[in-house]
Amino acid sequence: MRFPVLMVCFVPFAGLASAQQAAPADASAPAADTKTSSDAPAPAPVDTSWLTGYIDLGYRWQTGVGGSFDTYRTMVDLGSGPKLIGADFTLTDPKQRYFDDIQVRAYGWGDDPYSTFHLDARKAKLYRFTADYRDIAYFNDLPSYADPQLSRGIMLDEQSFDTRRRLGSFTLDLLPGNWFIPYLAYSRDSGSGIGEATFVTDANEFPVPNTTHDRTSLFRGGVRFELKRFHVTLEEGGTTFGNTQNVYQGSGVTNPGNLTTPFLGQTIDLTGLAASYGISGSSTYSKGVLTANVTPWLDFFGQFMFSQPKTNVTYQQYDTGNLVLESQLLFYTGQQYVVTAAALAPHTTASAGAEIRPVRRLRIVESWLTDRLHEDGNANTNQVLLNAISTQQMASLLTSSLATDYNQEEIDLYYDATSKLMLRGGYRYVWGDANDAFLPVAGLASSDQGKLRRNVGIGGFRFRPSRKVTVSGEVEAASSGGAYFRTSLYDYEKARAQARYQVATSLSLAVDYSVLYNNNPLTGVNYNYHSQQEAISFLWAPKAGKTWDFQGSYGRSAEYSNIGYLIPEYLTAAESLYRDNAHTATGQFRIKLPRYAGLTPQFMAGGSLFISSGSRPTSYFRPTAKFLLPLRKNVTWFAEWTYYDYAEVFYLYEGFRTNLVTTGLRFSR
Repeated sequence: MRFPVLMVCFVPFAGLASAQQAAPADASAPAADTKTSSDAPAPAPVDTSWLTGYIDLGYRWQTGVGGSFDTYRTMVDLGSGPKLIGADFTLTDPKQRYFDDIQVRAYGWGDDPYSTFHLDARKAKLYRFTADYRDIAYFNDLPSYADPQLSRGIMLDEQSFDTRRRLGSFTLDLLPGNWFIPYLAYSRDSGSGIGEATFVTDANEFPVPNTTHDRTSLFRGGVRFELKRFHVTLEEGGTTFGNTQNVYQGSGVTNPGNLTTPFLGQTIDLTGLAASYGISGSSTYSKGVLTANVTPWLDFFGQFMFSQPKTNVTYQQYDTGNLVLESQLLFYTGQQYVVTAAALAPHTTASAGAEIRPVRRLRIVESWLTDRLHEDGNANTNQVLLNAISTQQMASLLTSSLATDYNQEEIDLYYDATSKLMLRGGYRYVWGDANDAFLPVAGLASSDQGKLRRNVGIGGFRFRPSRKVTVSGEVEAASSGGAYFRTSLYDYEKARAQARYQVATSLSLAVDYSVLYNNNPLTGVNYNYHSQQEAISFLWAPKAGKTWDFQGSYGRSAEYSNIGYLIPEYLTAAESLYRDNAHTATGQFRIKLPRYAGLTPQFMAGGSLFISSGSRPTSYFRPTAKFLLPLRKNVTWFAEWTYYDYAEVFYLYEGFRTNLVTTGLRFSR
């Protein structure tokens, strides 16, 4: 368990009850001075608002998981134990000596999979310091995913992992509220964990355990100029990063891999493995941002950033077994493989735009973006193959390059046709080129080129016939002459419409509809994709929710995907088809129960559900209920029950169900 934040948050609240009990005794004490002269100074008011907010402390019970515990951990991963469920409070210094106020928020501490902490301290026109921290436990192990051995009754997700990621960010602004604001910032992102990965060789691949660790640190500093007509930000920064991964298999164990048949009459297996790679690098960057109100009818904005990351890679591999090098039809029993590589990748990004208002009802927004990356790398490889007859050594020097150029230009016109109707029309052009090459040729094409060309038409409107009704919509239609990726948007049409209706003071409705059609007719791709979503939501709160309220939503979605691909083992054409039709609903009812002793209990109930059919029929239900009972003015007891039920028609072994019960106290002030 981790409770440093819990102790910091709880101490200010610990004396609430005793302070309130002492108040009547203090009030009954005899007055020290009973003078009534108007010349006597009035007593200084006692400021009791130095602390405001709340903290929720409790305990959660998990009644046990029925079904797949790995699926439960992948999707929910909430356990039993004491918890800091949430805290949100503000400390105020009445004398404003070192700070004006400090705001603190913390949620999910006590070994939950997602914990957060935020602090914001400030003193007017002197400084502002913010800190954010997140601790994420990420577990993913679905028995039916990435499991070529499933047909043999072996449930092993060969791309599973159990990792923990920690993210911290700290920023200090000096002289906030002035026209000249220097700032410093630091952030760190790190992760580590274990899992399962595949060691790939010619003719077979083997699931093996692996460990991972990565870290990235970002240092930056700069200055902001905030004047009446323009804002400028100048920033310099740098990053350092590293990533390591190790896969291993102890000797004395034979791993048959995923190949179920002999290769050229021999069984391909792995009897020992130790492989690791490490990536390290650094980068510096320069960044400038400008926004300006040039004239009453013209606004301008622009941004430029240049970075030059450098990376170094090392890889070492030692493996034994009965393995094969297909290019030479050479079987071997041991291999030593070492790689060292380095790369340099200058990267330039720039954007600019303007908003022009030539007449009262018309706005013209023009924007431009370019992103350019050029990478050059080289690698030295040394490979030694061992067998019972001979030893073969191979060494090579590889060079590679990658150059990508992405550009986008867009113009939009916004016209207020009437006081109730706004129309939008626009055009976007996207273009780019990508080139990669490596030498010497190693069984694949040594170079490749890609082009990106896309023309997009844009339209939209916003109509508000009355204060109670708002309707808006937008559409895009595009035609492409090339794309970088097979599943990228190519020839597509998409649209979205929204409506809001305030039926009565106590009832509001919202409707949302979206659709996307995408098609890539290129030979060998033949990609078709279609998605459609409709949703309706409402809030019913008679008398502004004074006694009760009810909110809910319902959504329906349909998704279809069809794309051609090549089966890796045989390079024969195949088709990947996926369909999904889903229904989603959420709802919550809240009611205030009869008051007692000036206190008001509350009861809430609701939940959510998801039901789908198609390629992978799935159902998910999560009903919940919560009861809040005030014990006194600043202390409330709460209890919450949640039930989880997940099931799949084709993969019954992945279903799970469990109950979670949480109870605790809220201290508030």
